[in-house]
Amino acid sequence: MALSPESLELSNNDITDKSLDRDCTTLSRHVLQQFKTFSPQAQDLSALMNRIALAGKLVARHLSRAGLMEGVLGFTGDVNVQGESVKKMDVYANDVFISVFKQSGLVCRLASEEMEKPYYIPENCPIGRYTLLYDPIDGSSNTDTNLSLGSIFAIRQQEGDDLDGEAKDLLSDGRKQIAAGYILYGPSTMLVYTIGKGVHSFTLDPSLGEFILTEENIQIPTHGSVYSVNEGNFWQWDESIREYIRYVHRTEGYTARYSGAMVSDIHRILVQGGVFLYPGILPKPEGKLRLLYESAPLAFVIEQAGGRATTGLVDILDIVPKKLHQRTPLIIGSKQDVAKVESFIQNGH
Repeated sequence: MALSPESLELSNNDITDKSLDRDCTTLSRHVLQQFKTFSPQAQDLSALMNRIALAGKLVARHLSRAGLMEGVLGFTGDVNVQGESVKKMDVYANDVFISVFKQSGLVCRLASEEMEKPYYIPENCPIGRYTLLYDPIDGSSNTDTNLSLGSIFAIRQQEGDDLDGEAKDLLSDGRKQIAAGYILYGPSTMLVYTIGKGVHSFTLDPSLGEFILTEENIQIPTHGSVYSVNEGNFWQWDESIREYIRYVHRTEGYTARYSGAMVSDIHRILVQGGVFLYPGILPKPEGKLRLLYESAPLAFVIEQAGGRATTGLVDILDIVPKKLHQRTPLIIGSKQDVAKVESFIQNGH
């Protein structure tokens, strides 16, 4: 049955209205809508997410020019607190986040995997009761080959006065995070975040200079075909992990995808389902990933989307770190796929 011209016009107008409404939904507006109130906390988190978005825009702009400017690519020659060689983009991105949040008035401390101790902003501390934890550039080994990169972030509320400058209140489980997410620098720049009210994605519109709503309330599939792991470490893993990899090799329907940038791999799994693994190795069973800057923020996102994150023995968000730069193994993704890896670790099959 053909629609009348009037019905077609109404249908087209409805589509246009929805499109315009989505185009008008910026990141800061969306945070306020999540709270359905203009409470002080809602306004604070809206402002904080706006600053994170600004940092993402600055990093994305710098990356887009990386091959055209001198002094952007390559190593600095320094080694960070983790004992890793520092890329120039690591330094730039870390400085961007510090500069952006100095102007926020809300953040007293920043803690990054690139800095041995938290960075304090004294002028913000009398009223700024928030801490930003972040990995400024995830997958920095991809920088010089023009592959995807990311930034990971989490926001926590300061507990106590922190008079000794040790930030010991940060040594608490991941369920104390009040917001977390990541920025993916790929063919487009995307920002994914949660404040404990679902997971939502935004895409940077260069013509507007704004992150515009892409998808609300993302749900990760309960099972996916993708497994993502650096199989170059195969002979350094515990036998239980090797057995799991042998299982996926001989089972039809699995596909290996590993980019070297965790944000990129996690985003694929968020959308398509599957599992990402970064287990410990026999010489370093604690693994490589930092709990506070990488594993816990991503675990918060994935759990809010209906997935799971674990070491294989304990949920990531339940771990209470003993030090700021604590590392942890990570198995994260769709519930069924994470459970399958756990079954090999806990039961050997």
